[in-house]
Order: sequence, then C-alpha cells, then structure tokens
Amino acid sequence: MPQTPFNFCGLPEEFSRYGRSEIVVLPIPFDKTSTWLKGADKGPQAIIDASRYLELYDIETGTEVFRRGISTDKAVRAASSERMLQKVYKTVRALLDDRKFVVALGGEHSISLGVIRALADVSPNFSVLHLDAHTDMRDTYDGSPYNHACVMKRVKEITGNIISVGIRSMDSSELSSIKRGNIFYAEDIHGSEAWVKKVSGRLSRNVYVTIDLDVFDPGIMPSTGTPEPGGLNWYQVTKLLKTVSMKKNIVGFDIVELCPSENKAPDFLAAKLIYKFLSYIFHYGDARKRNA
Repeated sequence: MPQTPFNFCGLPEEFSRYGRSEIVVLPIPFDKTSTWLKGADKGPQAIIDASRYLELYDIETGTEVFRRGISTDKAVRAASSERMLQKVYKTVRALLDDRKFVVALGGEHSISLGVIRALADVSPNFSVLHLDAHTDMRDTYDGSPYNHACVMKRVKEITGNIISVGIRSMDSSELSSIKRGNIFYAEDIHGSEAWVKKVSGRLSRNVYVTIDLDVFDPGIMPSTGTPEPGGLNWYQVTKLLKTVSMKKNIVGFDIVELCPSENKAPDFLAAKLIYKFLSYIFHYGDARKRNA
C-alpha cells in the first residue's frame, strides 16, 4: 500500500509541487522563549501529520482548495530569536516575491514577527487580526524584546492597527500599549452576536491574521503552552474568519503555540482550521474579484 506523502494534506506531487502551487505552508519549529510548557517546536510536524487525514472537500464553501496547489516548504530552524527572525524574514520575502500565499506554522508566537516584517515590505498598508488568550504587549520579558510575550508589541512598531480578539489574560504594564476599541475580551464575546461585525469593521482592506491556538477554550484545545480558561469555541472562531474573508483581502496568516501531546484531537483541530481558513480565503476572494 503506497504511503501518504509527508506534506500538508498528504498531497501528491500534482498538487504540492512548488512551481504550480499558489499556497506555501512554512514550518517554523522554534521554541526558545516559551515561559511555561515547552513543545511548540514540535507543533508544525504534528499539524502536518494530522493534516494528512483531512477530508479535502469543504462542505461549507463547496470547494477543494487543495486544487490551488499547497506546497510544504523546508522548515526554518535557528538557535536564537534574532537569527530565527532573520531567516524567517528572508524566506517569506522570497516566497512573496514568487507571489505565493504564505501560511506559517509555529512554533512559539514570536515567529509571527519575521513573517509580518516581510509582508510589510511588499504590502505596507495592512492591519493585523490577532486571536489570542494574551495581549502579548510586554516590551521585554525574561530580558528579551523578542520573547513570545512581546510579539504584538514588536508588531505594533510595524503597524498600529492591531485588533486583538479572545483576550482574557494580561499584565498591567501592557495597558498603555492597548487601544481600547481594538481589543475584544473573551468575556464580552460570549453571549454576543455583534462582536464579529465590530471586529471586521475595525480592520483595513488588507489583513494579516495571527492565531495563537490558546484563543480556543482549553476544553477543545488543551495542547498549548499557556492554556487559559474561558476561551472561544470552534464556531466563534470560524465565524469570525469567514466574515473577515468575505469582506477583506487576507494577505497571509499563521497558526502558533501548538504543544502536541498523546491527544491528537488538538493537532487535527489546528490542521482543519488551516484548511477551513484557506477555503474561506480563496472562495470569497474569488467572489470579490468576480463582483469587482
């Protein structure tokens, strides 16, 4: 019996060859600054492994986004935060120059900064949709400005338009870095229907999305380094991603902070979220182009 290829979705060469792929999945197995549970460096491999068992027809959009071509790139590895960010920036910039849609797989959340720096070179006017349990707005942590707890503070130096969703944990030192109307606390989301429209309305036309998996409630996503109670559920997150995909131009996204364990359900959730989001992005992106 032939083995399934070890790439995202286990695709045959026809749909995973770099030259014919519109989408590139970039693994970044970096976990040097995590402050509690370690293991995010194993997240990209776990996501790719789980993705090989996905059904490739998306019921909601009626599409098979894999037909766009999804190539899985060589993992970016580095021994320090500074070197990792340099290598991620260089790799993503080359992918963007080749007009690829980049999906970055962390690793800890600090990897997002390298991706966003590269995007800022080619698409300077974009906002960042930040899904997370934590604000990640500390200026430094454990002596480093590139700690995963500082990533959105560094991103703020690139774009001031950051919309944070699902927040339920922060330090008082971060208050001065937060724009009140741009933060949507988890406790205000639960039981509300208006929040999705409000989030979308605060985003610019071009949007980068960074998803720390601890935005989900640990009941369905226990495999994170810093789990927080009271998180969002699957349909709350996908409703937001669908709405934003319908109204905005998504320029890239990342999924970070998976710490895999013997429980494979969180790995599969992460893989399905990526495929679902890609289905939204390309389906609704095509619809906007047709109606333009």
